[in-house]
Parts: sequence; C-alpha cells; structure tokens
Amino acid sequence: MNRTLVATVGAVGFLACLTTTTAEANWTGDDRDSARGCARSFDATQRADMESFRDFDAATFRAVHARDAVSIYPTGERHVGLEAIMAAAKNHFTNKNAVWSWTELSRRVDGCRSAVITYDATYDIPKYEYHQRALTVVTYVYEHGRWLAVMDQGTLLELS
Repeated sequence: MNRTLVATVGAVGFLACLTTTTAEANWTGDDRDSARGCARSFDATQRADMESFRDFDAATFRAVHARDAVSIYPTGERHVGLEAIMAAAKNHFTNKNAVWSWTELSRRVDGCRSAVITYDATYDIPKYEYHQRALTVVTYVYEHGRWLAVMDQGTLLELS
C-alpha cells in the first residue's frame, strides 16, 4: 500500500457541541455578540477545512491553514509548513479517488482566540479496498480577523 495513502488522512485535520467557558457566561451583551460572531466564523472555517478535503478543493484547503501549520499523520509522519502539508496531500487532491468522512466528537472554542475539534474520521479508497480510521484532533487560532488551522494530529484506530 502506498504510504502516502496511509498518511493522507492526517492532513486534515476535523460537529456536536459548542462549549461555553465560565468567563464567557459573565460577558456583557456586546462581548457575547462578538463571541457569537467568532463562533459562527469558526464554524464556517472548520466546515471549509473538512469539506474542502472531502471535495478535493486544494485552494480552499490551503486558504484555511496557517503558513506554519503542522500536520502529524496517523503513521507518525510529521509535515511542518503549509507547503509541506500540501505536497504530502498532493495525490489526494490530484487522484480524487478517496472517500473522506468524519464525525465530530468534541469541540472547544475559546472566544476569539483558539479552538480544538476532535473527529472520528475515515479515509477510504474503494479502488484499492483501502480503509483507514483515525482519531483526528485539529487546532485553530484566530489571527488578523480570521480562523486558521495550525495543527492536526491523527491517531490510527484501524487500518485495512
């Protein structure tokens, strides 16, 4: 099996419950509106991240990642920097023969600062009877008015 196929699932890193911190519960109306705006903006970014990988949309996938993002694949391979991540995922975006699906297990949004989502994700390539399931954790930061993925790490759960 091509090692790139095994590794590709970790390139994404990334839908059930929004957690509110105690500090946010004490915010004023203006602060809450800002927090809600950040939460909506975050939701759009994380959805674009996951759906762009599923839909083989390399341009959108690139746009929601920081230049210095890090991706650690379920195989243990580490890719530092957006260009390295895109190079590692090149076959995925070019071949367009994989089925990527995910279930959000948990979500934590810390105001307009950072967010973390944990996914149960599968990456299948039917043509090769390839199946990989991983626990994927994706971390985002809010910088210069927008959310960006900065880290994703996959833990291999099953491979066949």
